[in-house]
Amino acid sequence: MSILKEFKDFAMKGNVVDMAVGVIIGAAFGKIVSSLVDDIIMPLIGVVTGGMNFTDLKWVVQKGITEGETVIQPEVTMNYGAWIQTVVDFLIVAFCIFVMIKFMNQLRRKKEEEPAPAPAPEPTKEELLLTEIRDLLRDQQKK
Repeated sequence: MSILKEFKDFAMKGNVVDMAVGVIIGAAFGKIVSSLVDDIIMPLIGVVTGGMNFTDLKWVVQKGITEGETVIQPEVTMNYGAWIQTVVDFLIVAFCIFVMIKFMNQLRRKKEEEPAPAPAPEPTKEELLLTEIRDLLRDQQKK
């Protein structure tokens, strides 16, 4: 039973829950960035480079063998175009994370720079003396 309790304590800690939320949001964010790269950025780059589709770029290491329309042995290729697209994808994700962390650090710095409330000033000697007199008078009235 102690193992289950330990696991429950571990799973319910705030950091684990925060991490799980971060992973889920990160996965969704990755899909958005992949769509941005695949559907918007790479077609624009293709237009600039004369209609080139990067995903089709490959180096054929060994040609395939076919008989008619039947593929006996598929060609062996190195798909460097897909790799280029993945690198662009990574760079966009890395840049977005950089911007997000920079923004969070700025917020943290502003929070740290906010001055703490000034401590209450120490009472003067006169105030201390008047407080003692008040307390003595109150004690005499109670008797």
